[in-house]
Amino acid sequence: MPDTAYEDVRVTGHLIDSGIMSQIMDAIVALGGEFETLSFSVGRTNEDPSVAQMRIIAASQRALDEILSAVQPFGVEPLQPEDARLEAAPADGVFPEGFYATTNLETAVRVNGRWTRVDNPEMDMGIHVDPVGGVAETVSLADVRAGDLLVVGYEGIRIRPIERPRSGQVFEFMNSAVSSEKPKAQVVHEVARMLRQCRAEGRDIITVVGPAVVHTGAAPELARLVRMGYVSVLFGGNAVAVHDIESALYGTSLGVSLAEGVPALGGHDHHLRAINTIRGLGGIAEAVEAGVLTKGLMHTLVTTGTPFVLAGSIRDDGPLPDVITDVVEAQRVMRTYCQRAGACVMLSTMLHSIATGNMLPATTTTVCVDINPAVVTKLSDRGSFQAIGIVTDVGLFLEQLANELAEK
Repeated sequence: MPDTAYEDVRVTGHLIDSGIMSQIMDAIVALGGEFETLSFSVGRTNEDPSVAQMRIIAASQRALDEILSAVQPFGVEPLQPEDARLEAAPADGVFPEGFYATTNLETAVRVNGRWTRVDNPEMDMGIHVDPVGGVAETVSLADVRAGDLLVVGYEGIRIRPIERPRSGQVFEFMNSAVSSEKPKAQVVHEVARMLRQCRAEGRDIITVVGPAVVHTGAAPELARLVRMGYVSVLFGGNAVAVHDIESALYGTSLGVSLAEGVPALGGHDHHLRAINTIRGLGGIAEAVEAGVLTKGLMHTLVTTGTPFVLAGSIRDDGPLPDVITDVVEAQRVMRTYCQRAGACVMLSTMLHSIATGNMLPATTTTVCVDINPAVVTKLSDRGSFQAIGIVTDVGLFLEQLANELAEK
């Protein structure tokens, strides 16, 4: 190549078993570059990492920068790293031009010749650095302030990719393409094992819930999980709370009788009457205290002291007083739980699942349950590649999961 540019890089990890090396090579070739293997030391045991040194060659510096950006999430780093470039945010809510956009992988930034771990890994953020204090953290566009120092470009960034285990571990058997043809009993058993382990380690379990959980009659099974301590916080929208309260007050969900499965006479306005009742009392907890709301998922959350975050949308009726209608504020509240969660179980809600997935570190074990395969596929396509997709009826899944967890 005439007028070529090149960079010598290193990558460390289980490069062969995890398929990392082939992905790096594919990315380089796909972007019009070439590579030369300088050295390759293969780990001798399951614990020993492999180390590869490569020369990446491109037609121009701009093309090389594009390739380096593409392979960086696989753990590729220059042999001779430089400090990260820092520039000040020009205004509140505005990143500097050329800012580094984060992944949800464990990331470090090089400042003053030292590598510093970036706190709170999350995709689609910037990296705010305090060079004096030696602290680096992700920051959203909404929360950045004029004068904050942000990482610009791709120099001085090191990423640790998620690797496939070299021996069978939880969920490894499920990491194939999304399909309904999975052994459901074994899937439920593995999810239950993961939740037990997460709770034993004292880590939070997020449950993201759509109104289909109520419509299918599965809310009582989810309430069982809450009472057993397998839900640390519930994320949802106005609808899941409204229809759960509707079912508690009127026995219907969207006007359909949960006992008989047919539309109730005059049931089309039950959800509005439920909203009006709660608004009149001041909120869900107030309705429980007043003895008006005496059962249901929301009642269980209140009586067990389990927190919930209800994020509003343009579609909401009412909404309930507990709904956070400022979506940026809702993100901030959800983010505090996402950063410390050990697991997240997403139940039949595409938009809320994707929103939550955007905030989760890649190290958070994530399970997405939906009858529609497209939902779990979209979640992965939007960056939550760590998510395990389970294609099944959410009602049957929750019943089997609650029964499995109740056995031990």
